[in-house]
Amino acid sequence: MTYVVGFLLPIPTANKDSYLSFSEKIARIYKRHGALSVYECWGNDVPEGKLNSMHTAVMREPDEAVVFSWVTWPDKAARDKVHKKIVEDMHAEMENDPIPFDSDRMIYGGFDVILDQ
Repeated sequence: MTYVVGFLLPIPTANKDSYLSFSEKIARIYKRHGALSVYECWGNDVPEGKLNSMHTAVMREPDEAVVFSWVTWPDKAARDKVHKKIVEDMHAEMENDPIPFDSDRMIYGGFDVILDQ
């Protein structure tokens, strides 16, 4: 069954174009190593909760947007097999590209798909 790695992160609104360029480079690396798809979604209707929300989860600042991203893989084994090489390629191919967000506030995790309709 498909495996998904999801990301939630705050991006300064002034960095939207640079984030998209950065993400396109990363997407090419993922796809080269077998990812089925890569999605980047810029929040435009992300409500702030009374107790918790995506905003508070990433400690969003007033000049930032919430971005939700995910990468699909054939299965977890396929992703695990290439993960180290992907990280190596990112460092080698993007060493001069500034990261356009605070990676310390990025949340990510892997998920087994249990429903696909």
